[in-house]
Amino acid sequence: MFKKIISLLSIIIFNIVCSQVIAQENFYEQGKKRYLEKKLDDAKFLFQRSIVFNPKETKSYLYLAKIYNLEENQKEEEKNVTTVLLLDPSNEDAIYMLMKINLKKSNYLEVRKSLTNFVKVCKKLCEKEKSILESLKNIEPKNES
Repeated sequence: MFKKIISLLSIIIFNIVCSQVIAQENFYEQGKKRYLEKKLDDAKFLFQRSIVFNPKETKSYLYLAKIYNLEENQKEEEKNVTTVLLLDPSNEDAIYMLMKINLKKSNYLEVRKSLTNFVKVCKKLCEKEKSILESLKNIEPKNES
């Protein structure tokens, strides 16, 4: 009898864990779908739900940062990009987004620091290095001779 109860509890716990993993992935996928459909409020809600189930879900934080970028909410964008980089320091999308934020702030020292890291990890966004360097030329102080 005791073995049957333990067995039944194990099955119940397994089902709960599996359903949470599936729900978390479903929230992310549904959020991504809504993002692509430009339904940003719905997407934001779904990405936030995804994070509730898995606080280390970097993809959801990254998409939230993209949404906040579109909404021109730099504070929230930066907060989510920073979270992505805390969880995954080599995330090239997040590094690039942080460089763009720092360019807007004219924080060229931070852009230079991020650019060094970006060049080391880039795989799909490597061509963006040139535009960042060009933007840096416009904000860095000129050396007076």
